[in-house]
Amino acid sequence: MSAVALPRRAVDSPFPAIADYGFLSDCHTGALVASDGSIEWMCLPHFDSPSIFGALLDRGAGSWRVGPYGLYVPAGRRYIPGTNMIETTWMTPQGWLRVLDALTIGAWHDNKHGSSHTRPPTDYDADHLLVRLIECMQGEVQVEIVCEPMLQYGTAPATWTIVQTGEDGACLVDAVIEMDAEQIDATDEVVPSDPTAVRLFSDIRMGIEGNRTHGRHTMHEGEKRFCAISWTEERGGPHTAEQAEEYLERTGHFWRTWLAEGTYPDHPWRYHLQRSALVLKGLTFMPTGALVAAPTTSLPETPQGERNWDYRYCWMRDASFTLWALHALGLDWEADDFVQYVADMERNEDGSLQIMYGIKGQKDLEESTLENLKGYEGAVPVRVGNGAYNQRQNDVFGAVLDSVYLHSKNRDHIPERLWPVLDAQVGCAEAAWKQPDQGIWEARGEPKHYVSSKLMCWVALDRGARLAERRGQAEDTEKWQEVAEEIRADILERGVDKRGVFRQHYDTDSLDASCLLVPLFRFLGPDDERVRATVAAIRDELTENGLVLRYRTDETDDGLQGEEGTFLMCSFWLVSALSEIGEDREAEHLCERLLSYGSPLQLYAEELEASSGRHLGNYPQAFTHLALINAVTHVVGAQQR
Repeated sequence: MSAVALPRRAVDSPFPAIADYGFLSDCHTGALVASDGSIEWMCLPHFDSPSIFGALLDRGAGSWRVGPYGLYVPAGRRYIPGTNMIETTWMTPQGWLRVLDALTIGAWHDNKHGSSHTRPPTDYDADHLLVRLIECMQGEVQVEIVCEPMLQYGTAPATWTIVQTGEDGACLVDAVIEMDAEQIDATDEVVPSDPTAVRLFSDIRMGIEGNRTHGRHTMHEGEKRFCAISWTEERGGPHTAEQAEEYLERTGHFWRTWLAEGTYPDHPWRYHLQRSALVLKGLTFMPTGALVAAPTTSLPETPQGERNWDYRYCWMRDASFTLWALHALGLDWEADDFVQYVADMERNEDGSLQIMYGIKGQKDLEESTLENLKGYEGAVPVRVGNGAYNQRQNDVFGAVLDSVYLHSKNRDHIPERLWPVLDAQVGCAEAAWKQPDQGIWEARGEPKHYVSSKLMCWVALDRGARLAERRGQAEDTEKWQEVAEEIRADILERGVDKRGVFRQHYDTDSLDASCLLVPLFRFLGPDDERVRATVAAIRDELTENGLVLRYRTDETDDGLQGEEGTFLMCSFWLVSALSEIGEDREAEHLCERLLSYGSPLQLYAEELEASSGRHLGNYPQAFTHLALINAVTHVVGAQQR
């Protein structure tokens, strides 16, 4: 167990650093737990539901701490190997304490009031429990439990009711939420039949102090205690520490069994691939197969800035990177589910897919602000929903086509119900490629002829032609390949500057990290001088302290104010691009450096402050972990060759 190295944060900030948080998941929802033992972000019952613990975005918006009384810095933290379960260890003056946290997963069970599952049942499903097992390893330790839920993003405090006082060894307390009619309507998914939001179980006696429950107990060597929160239909959960331990053992078995289904090289970086795979599985919404970009909203890309977005949705852009990563690691079941999720999505009138959907397939992700929350370290606005959902982003067509093409190569099969969706996306790309759009970075300025969008339209036509060929549709193959060549010619004529470098869009010579995708999507070969010049230019001119920016904010009309950090995903893209052009040693050095920037639990946010290594943006970020898998696979492959 390694010692905790706490990341830098703002001076005198009451907030933990973003990289201080650990991520728990049951593939229905997630929770972020700070190193002091506080759950500071959790939405119930799903990733995109309102929060019940929201101290991540406002110190008064609810939390749940378990740890030694009066001591907040642990001796060590780690994930139990092969799982998404976190072990935290404290050394106190009198003894040693260990706490094991997990959102638990058990055997499949049917729900009396229906289910959100649209994928075929598996052997496992979420228990809808967060279990915390406490063990005194040596000496004696005074333990504290403080649970203060605030539903509806911090607007609805709990009123606690004692259900059972501990006569059978467990104390049961219900959190009843006092809300007006409008709030109850908005919270139907959390409380379908009664106003009880959650039930707290513990074998430590609990007292009620206003809107929180509070318990203290002095533990002695070898003693085990527990607490748990349940939001199941029956409000069921463990009544003893032994039962709590059984929940955790089943959960550990699930994660390790799942991880063992993948294929990982025998290499020192194997752990990074496995941790990223576990993060991606944890960000998968099991009922539908959707992958959330991150479990959080409004963690700032710029400290105290306005670049704060809700990432608790599924981007079609992630599709090709998701399928590439899953297949690269041999995780084909999740790839199948994601492809079926894409096939389920309701399309626009022209047949196109939106750039993002809700995890249950919702089309309308209207953006609003939460005025009651002060924001992480004062970064406002705090947003719910994402206004980019109805933007024109022409790269979505290529992302979908490339993902299915990759899937068909690995599975040698295209689901018949998916072909009309693919056919429509090719048609949309053919109709849209000459038009300006908002680009891959969802700029909120004027539409431009972004090179990356043209590139992905080429991908749509090229992959569409290849898929049509596999189906024996010669006419479509020929027609779509002709359009692909037309797009290629246009990009090479208008998308390259005088020095042979791919530009951000047709009306500028500014650089954009998305042009690193040119070799990764096989638009041009790695030996092409324009590819090599572009990779070199981005490495030398679009970096801070060697880390890649998306673009220069002072050269790009993105509709926002302020600077932003370097994008970790783009830095990992640079690793892959350097490897593609044969700069293996440089790729290896940059990858090694990036891996050293992981959080103490090897999680990654969206961005990194180049001067300090501080993580910025929503966390953990799926796209970063997808790009990490791609980069590490490139480097390890080159080493083994």
